[in-house]
Amino acid sequence: MESAQLTQMEVNNTKIPPTEAGNRGLVFAVNGEKFEVAITDHSTTLLQFLRSHTRFKSPKLGCGEGGCGACVVVLSKYNPVLDRVEDFSVSSCLTLVCSVDGCSITTSEGLGNSKDGFHPIHERFAGFHASQCGYCTPGMCMSFFSALVKADKTNRPEPPPGFSKLTVSEAEKAIAGNLCRCTGYRPIADACKSFAADVDLEDLGINSFWRKGEPKEVKLRRLPSYTPDVRFNNYPEFLRGRSKSAKSLHFQNNSWYSPTTLEELESLLNSNATGDDMRIVVGNTGMGYYKELGNYNRYIDLRHVPELSMIRKNHQGIEIGAAVTISKVIEFLKEEGQVNSSSDGKQVFKKIADHMEKIASGFIRNSASIGGNLVMAQRKNFPSDIATVLLAVGSIVSITTGYKHERLTLEEFLARPPMDSRSLLFSVQIPFMEPKGNATSIASDSNLVFETYRAAPRPLGNALPYLNAAFLAVVSPHVKGVLINNIQLAFGAYGTKHAIRPNKVEDYLFGKILSVNVLYEAVKLVKVAVVPDFGTSHAAYRTSLAATFLFQFLSPFINVGAAISGSLSDGFTGSLQEDSSRICNGSSIGQLTNSTSLSSAKQEVTSSREYYPVGEPMLKSGATIQASGEAQYVDDIPSPPNCLHGSFIYSTKPLARVKGVDLLSNNQLSGVAGLISYKDIPERGENVGSVTMLGFEPLFADDLTRCAGEPIALVVAEKQKSADLEANSALVKYDTENLDPPILTVEEAVERSSFFEVPAFLYPKQVGDFSKGMAEADYTILSAEIKLRSQYHFYMETQTALAVPDEDNCIVVHTSTQCPEYAHRTIAKCLGIPEHNVRVITRRVGGGFGGKAMRAIPVATACALAAHKLRRPVRTYLNRKTDMIMIGGRHPMKITYDVGFKSNGKVTALHLDILINAGLSADFSPTMSLTIISTLKKYNWGALSFDVKVCKTNHSSKSAMRGPGEVQGSYIAEAIIEEIASVLLMEVDSVRNINLHTFESLNVFYGKAAGEAVEYTLTDMWNKLGVSSCFVQRKEMIEQFNQVNRWRKRGISRVPIVYEVVVRPTPGKVSILWDGTIVVEVGGIELGQGLWTKVRQITAYALSSIGCNGTENLVEKVRVIQSDTLSLVQGGLTAGSTTSESSCEAVRLCCNILVERLALLKSKLQEQMGPVNWDVLILQAHSQSVNMAASSYFVPQSNFMHYLNYGTAVSEVEVNILTGETKILQSDIIYDSGQSMNPAVDLGQIEGSFVQGIGFFMLEEFLTNADGLTITDSTWTYKIPTIDTIPMQLNVEMLNSGHHKQRVLSSKASGEPPLLLAVSVHCATKAAIKEARKQLNTWSGVDGPDSAFQLDVPAIMPVVKSLCGLDNVERYLESLLH
Repeated sequence: MESAQLTQMEVNNTKIPPTEAGNRGLVFAVNGEKFEVAITDHSTTLLQFLRSHTRFKSPKLGCGEGGCGACVVVLSKYNPVLDRVEDFSVSSCLTLVCSVDGCSITTSEGLGNSKDGFHPIHERFAGFHASQCGYCTPGMCMSFFSALVKADKTNRPEPPPGFSKLTVSEAEKAIAGNLCRCTGYRPIADACKSFAADVDLEDLGINSFWRKGEPKEVKLRRLPSYTPDVRFNNYPEFLRGRSKSAKSLHFQNNSWYSPTTLEELESLLNSNATGDDMRIVVGNTGMGYYKELGNYNRYIDLRHVPELSMIRKNHQGIEIGAAVTISKVIEFLKEEGQVNSSSDGKQVFKKIADHMEKIASGFIRNSASIGGNLVMAQRKNFPSDIATVLLAVGSIVSITTGYKHERLTLEEFLARPPMDSRSLLFSVQIPFMEPKGNATSIASDSNLVFETYRAAPRPLGNALPYLNAAFLAVVSPHVKGVLINNIQLAFGAYGTKHAIRPNKVEDYLFGKILSVNVLYEAVKLVKVAVVPDFGTSHAAYRTSLAATFLFQFLSPFINVGAAISGSLSDGFTGSLQEDSSRICNGSSIGQLTNSTSLSSAKQEVTSSREYYPVGEPMLKSGATIQASGEAQYVDDIPSPPNCLHGSFIYSTKPLARVKGVDLLSNNQLSGVAGLISYKDIPERGENVGSVTMLGFEPLFADDLTRCAGEPIALVVAEKQKSADLEANSALVKYDTENLDPPILTVEEAVERSSFFEVPAFLYPKQVGDFSKGMAEADYTILSAEIKLRSQYHFYMETQTALAVPDEDNCIVVHTSTQCPEYAHRTIAKCLGIPEHNVRVITRRVGGGFGGKAMRAIPVATACALAAHKLRRPVRTYLNRKTDMIMIGGRHPMKITYDVGFKSNGKVTALHLDILINAGLSADFSPTMSLTIISTLKKYNWGALSFDVKVCKTNHSSKSAMRGPGEVQGSYIAEAIIEEIASVLLMEVDSVRNINLHTFESLNVFYGKAAGEAVEYTLTDMWNKLGVSSCFVQRKEMIEQFNQVNRWRKRGISRVPIVYEVVVRPTPGKVSILWDGTIVVEVGGIELGQGLWTKVRQITAYALSSIGCNGTENLVEKVRVIQSDTLSLVQGGLTAGSTTSESSCEAVRLCCNILVERLALLKSKLQEQMGPVNWDVLILQAHSQSVNMAASSYFVPQSNFMHYLNYGTAVSEVEVNILTGETKILQSDIIYDSGQSMNPAVDLGQIEGSFVQGIGFFMLEEFLTNADGLTITDSTWTYKIPTIDTIPMQLNVEMLNSGHHKQRVLSSKASGEPPLLLAVSVHCATKAAIKEARKQLNTWSGVDGPDSAFQLDVPAIMPVVKSLCGLDNVERYLESLLH
């Protein structure tokens, strides 16, 4: 076995020689290799160690908070009590490297790799097209691998050959804590489900292993072989002998202690005089929430004290040691709940476990301790679920302070002043639950009922709740109903210091016979008791949830109680739970089944062999090495010698003078090498961070900062961690005296005439005569308003760059960008050097979505400036918070419109006044006028006029984001259509239908971009989807459902899109090497959209036209290489969904040149030797000095630069009107992809784009404070879609619309247009809310149609619940009382 001994580590530029480290070092294994290290900074995380001191780069830094899963590894640890090795996933960005002593770590490279062979997980992820940008894929693989190992070690029946013991449900949930921004999760779920014992292979989507309709035996044979190996144990022999005596690691004033007895632990705690410099750790997961990045003088690891890591049962209950992980608590409680399922008390344990499974994610629960969670709740007011649930059941905690031991109730513990560092939570006891109450009145046939609740943005966890609750009641039958003998209520996480017991509510209910009136009074009391602290977001909603949950808990007793006389039957508790479930879930009509699967899907894809291998659903280029973690991103490039690391200091003020920046640490001790600002720009350089034809953006604020989030300086230090700490603690001195107030709204921009100029060629043309159209209208809506917020790109790889000084005043910059050419020009201009002195290299990008276009350039330029000044390599990788604050996001806007329409819904005229918040600099913002109006024109408005203003404000610069302007324009159109339908009391779908374009009106609105009549496929798709989705029948079923379901309402919506794209000039270069292999360079950047894959396919197609033998698998000989701005110029930018096709056409032109050169030689060889083989032809060409490299620059013809994309979608949603939760039951999409160059790639783009749109319309709140500073700046506060928030059924049909000769091989774009179809989910939600409001009016005795309402974007749970009625429970109860 290989041994990789690190005899010294450098932290803060200080070295420990091996002789000093002695026996105080750590020993652990990574992928079987031995590491012996001396840690000098005990706050070093496992991820930092792996990425800085090993060659294993598959664990990625996605958030540093445990919230994304990009850094997941599997930890194997020996359990001496059970005498076995345990394997579990952990978040390496939170796990401290000192805590893995004696452990074995497996990364994705350790599962398999290109040298030793890939693991079936890697192969199946690739084969099911489950990797796009690939940045999240290794973490996904490790999360799933952990679940696979766990299942295969169970005593379940042996699975069929080739499968694991996992179930389909477990396979999906295995990656519930992992984020992916590209794929939409469906192919990832399919890859995971392919391992499940109970999977139906027919249910799995498009893949590279089999074709649709092939028999099961063929599918099984072609699926990469998997053999469950219960012996998996990546725990090397050299670790087995490691003793667990008390261990200490010392370095100067920095120490790590791992006591093994209580006496040792107490001695350590009592020797700590001040406590301020000590940190007690178990899993260190709290760092993800509180961001405690600094170093402590003492670390005490509790995991090796047996008493703290044990779970014991006694006659009173279950006592859990404080260091026991949440996962182990869940496992134990579930087992306890199965021992005697007939006992009420046992059911309590199971429900506590079920609730705990919704906390964080599996790889966090595997490390986080129950004690740590409760201490955070007590000491730092963490919004804990565990505290609430355990509070309801009357748990007891044991505390040690000094040598004093005490036991107190959890309620008393939470109410105490915060624990000091010398105090230790020893254990928590969950008492056995037996019916108890007033001893003199309790009935012998009493029953104990327990329920827990939480309302959170994600059903499966990985999201803090808006409110959680747990209720325990002892009830018994009474002649008049159900008697409450005892009740314990707990509410938490609603914006208060800690979970509470509302004693007044409990006192009121105690001894009461439940009735509607009693419940109504209790609900009113709860709303008085549960009041969030001032400043809590969505406060009224949280209070409403408290009333909702109490109602859900108690109302079944009323329903059941009337039917019960005498004693309760054995089925009473079951009946209560059934009723409660009905209130929670509603009954099902139609397509909803009891399936536990999170997602299901169908795809209709047509492939063509006309241009083979173009048109084949080929494996995405590089997908397997992305899965194994071998694909190299910018931050994976090994640091050159003497490399420095940068971190930005940004403004927190919207408009202020910058008087100075002070670093709080000693530069020498902290390793700070410099502070780079605008003052360090060379004399011939300019203060520019990005340059476009529309304007420029400063690199750094000068003496005046003009927005919160604007870079002020770059701290450069020896380590990234040191730079981040210094930047985070830097003190910026501001002065606002005699400055005008900042412009923070578009209204203020209008008042002060603060606009960016929109060039005439970027301003769209009006259509028709607005005044005439309004005169023809039967109805008008005047001065209606729509407001849209921003959205954050949330690429998994944050902004990153590496700049390396080169000879002769040159510089090489590696950057993750969509437009290397723009970065190249900006860096040269900033440094004041010729452009030929700059070289920008981009291999691949870990997700872009527009955010790696202009917004990536200042990051690369700042690194280049620092490297140029300091004459040392400088790199940076923005932490997630800094990235979210600086990057800007999608454009917010305000729209005011006037519209006229006929009584049948036909629109005659529309005028819009649109105010776009562009932020500080122009960026791409002046193009927004075109893009907004372009997609808004998808309907025939009769006459269309508009006034679009691009407002310059003191916000961070807004930039392109997938479908920039188009997504807003499409939504505006739908909002107007819905408002018209509301006024006319018509079906919305009818209004949409009557306003769809004919080809003639399409020509009027879009001109040449409309193409030929045969290309207009929208109306056919609209009708086809109506049939294939059973739209009319489902509408009828939904009406029935809404009539019989009180607390759940459904809605359905069908929407169209028309999306105009622009084909831009793009360069290409093809070189054929001596052995017949081919190297390709293109202007386009691989972002995960499959550009390289399509380029490889078209290269093989174009070169195979030479007609040689041996070209059948020519695609395997093609390699696309990284972008290099000195090798291939005029690369432009990768954006707008058309760069793949432009790059393909550029390559085809190159190949045609090469084929022409080879044709004459081939003819000669044929005459001499008959049929010619490819390899022979190329060898001869080189020998005879034929030029085997060709370059081209594809410039589209002006009349074919623009074309239209069409699609339509139907979505059905179900809204829980008690909580505001929205579940997407089904989405059906038909999208015209032309003749797809790779159906698998385009399908991935359609699904991923659609799900990203769901994020914009339903989930993602990107909020700022009063100064414009982003406050939703982490995975804790910003929620992108996860596998549990995507459509439960997603059906996609790719329409092969025939030949479009002016397109590249008849293909069409797929990257951005489908995002707009997600508005169907928003519209369906609005339809469901409309039904809820009708019901609410009925309860209130209000007749007539409901007043018009707007559903905000995003339609998050508080927004939905507010429109359904924050007081809907009270209104319902009042209707019963009157």
